[in-house]
Formats: sequence, C-alpha cells, structure tokens
Amino acid sequence: MTTRMKNPAYVLPEAMKGIGGLIKAIEASGLPAGVREFAGLRVSQINGCAACVHGHVEEARKSGESDERIHNVAAWREAPFYSDAERAALALAETATRLADRTGDGVPDPVWDDAADHFDERQLSGLILTIALTNLFNRINVTVREPAGTRW
Repeated sequence: MTTRMKNPAYVLPEAMKGIGGLIKAIEASGLPAGVREFAGLRVSQINGCAACVHGHVEEARKSGESDERIHNVAAWREAPFYSDAERAALALAETATRLADRTGDGVPDPVWDDAADHFDERQLSGLILTIALTNLFNRINVTVREPAGTRW
C-alpha cells in the first residue's frame, strides 16, 4: 500500500501545535500510561489503523506492559489480565469509538458510571481525550494510508 500524501499535521504545521498541547494535557492528567496505551490500542484496532496499532504496542512496551497483556487487548473481555479500572477504560474506549453503531445514548450510563467509578475527573478527562485524539489520528492515517512503523 502506498502512502497518498504527507501527514496533514506536517502539511499544516499549526496542527501539530494543537496536537502537542493535547498530548501534554493527557500526560499531565494522572491517567496511567498503560491505560492510555491500552485505550489507544483498542481504538486503533477497531478503526483498522496499522500505524497507530504499531505505535501503541511500542509505547505500551516502553511503559512496562507485558506482551501477554498487549496481545490480549483485542479480547480484553475474555482475558484475565486486566484490572477492573482497565476494563472500564477499554469499555469506554470501544463505546466512544463506535458511536455510529448505537441508537439512543451514544455512551450508555453503565459504561460511563463504571469509568467514573475508577478514575477521578482529571484522569477521566485524560482518558476521553486519549480516545478522541486516537480516533483523530486513526482517521488521518487510514485516509492517507500512513504505514505502520512511521515515526512522527
């Protein structure tokens, strides 16, 4: 597969400033790095973004996550390797990513309540921004056919 064009965030450098600000805010939220990477990985798996799957796997490893936990994110409901807080984050990541698959309430109260039970407002804000930013990256990368292994 051939890349269609340079990443739009490089074509329009002002975009990188905004993205960088969001990343700094997420990192300062107190949300554990492993939770951030697992949420981003799950969102990227759903959206079929090879570049972001690759990146989140690398970052999860850097944050100390085991291959066993990384490789089972796609089957987190059945795998015994995740805490209740991580499960709540993964459920929110899936639900917020698949908004078009729902009728009525996009993020049902039980999914929200479970996440809110495990994360304070700052951490929850970091999680929501992680999910949203990953969806943004996925849509850019899939559209321009950004290959896995690309370094921004």
